[in-house]
Amino acid sequence: MLQHLPADAPGTVIVLHMPPGFTKSFAKRLDSICQMRVKEAQHGDRILSGHALLAPGGFHMVVRRSGGTYGVEVTNTEPVNRHKPSVDVLMHSVAEQLGRNAVGVILTGMGNDGARGLLAMRQAGARTVAQDEASCVVFGMPKEAIGLKAVDDILPLDQIASRVMTLLPPGS
Repeated sequence: MLQHLPADAPGTVIVLHMPPGFTKSFAKRLDSICQMRVKEAQHGDRILSGHALLAPGGFHMVVRRSGGTYGVEVTNTEPVNRHKPSVDVLMHSVAEQLGRNAVGVILTGMGNDGARGLLAMRQAGARTVAQDEASCVVFGMPKEAIGLKAVDDILPLDQIASRVMTLLPPGS
């Protein structure tokens, strides 16, 4: 999906269920194939247009507002939904900090991590998207979010980036 976002796409925060040691090299690989800059997040990084921050394996990542800017905090707290990083942790913080000024996406994966966080985002006014079953390797996470009615749009993977760009609030 990131490969299809333009170089000037709004700042993006990402959680993948990856263990410590893998996220840094994966972020570097994504950076080499995407138009946006991609890096493993560090505590205090600002969320900037044209940049994507990937939560480091073994740590949670949350969004925090400071005046007119947004950044991330990387925390070493207990696993949530048996995951660290947890999608729910990130999405709940996005719901609280950004509300309707965000778009949430949940992609292929096992389990229900992210479903409640995506619902919180939708309830806060954000638009939400889930990957469809046909294009998922594992339909667990999107299926759980759809079941909670946390999703506005259900799309194949190759259509999600363009849809996200149309859903962004004006001036994003």
